[in-house]
Amino acid sequence: MVETGDSAPNITATIANGEVEAFDLSEHLGDGPVVLAFFPGAFTPPCSNEMVALQNHIGDFEDAGATVLGVSADSAFSLNAFRDEHGLEFDLVSDMGRQAIQDYGLEIDIEDLGLLGVANRAVFVLDDDGTVSYTWTTDDPTVEPDYEELVEAVQDA
Repeated sequence: MVETGDSAPNITATIANGEVEAFDLSEHLGDGPVVLAFFPGAFTPPCSNEMVALQNHIGDFEDAGATVLGVSADSAFSLNAFRDEHGLEFDLVSDMGRQAIQDYGLEIDIEDLGLLGVANRAVFVLDDDGTVSYTWTTDDPTVEPDYEELVEAVQDA
């Protein structure tokens, strides 16, 4: 798994930003911290709760000059519907090929929900150079991060 101090693996995928477009993480570096919030699946209660909590802190992230990105194996079309349903103002990255999930060492199976090869819940903060300045992950994908700690990590990045 990617650790604090590592260079963040680049992500090339599709982004759900109201539209469906190509995405390259490297294009988002250098303009302030980047928050990558990996989550198992759109429309599941813990993932909805996490994305709504990130939205509730969006002002704090913006004040720190940060870009927030959710990342999951869901399709961009599903992620756009998820953004609309929850009023999310940040973009969601569709990693259907699971390359980013594998590169960050987050691939898990949640067999009782039929979710195979999805992202474990994890958050990374990247500095302007793409170095990981903060990591949070859990062994239980129903657990959410400490959002105040995350905001502080972004402010420090």
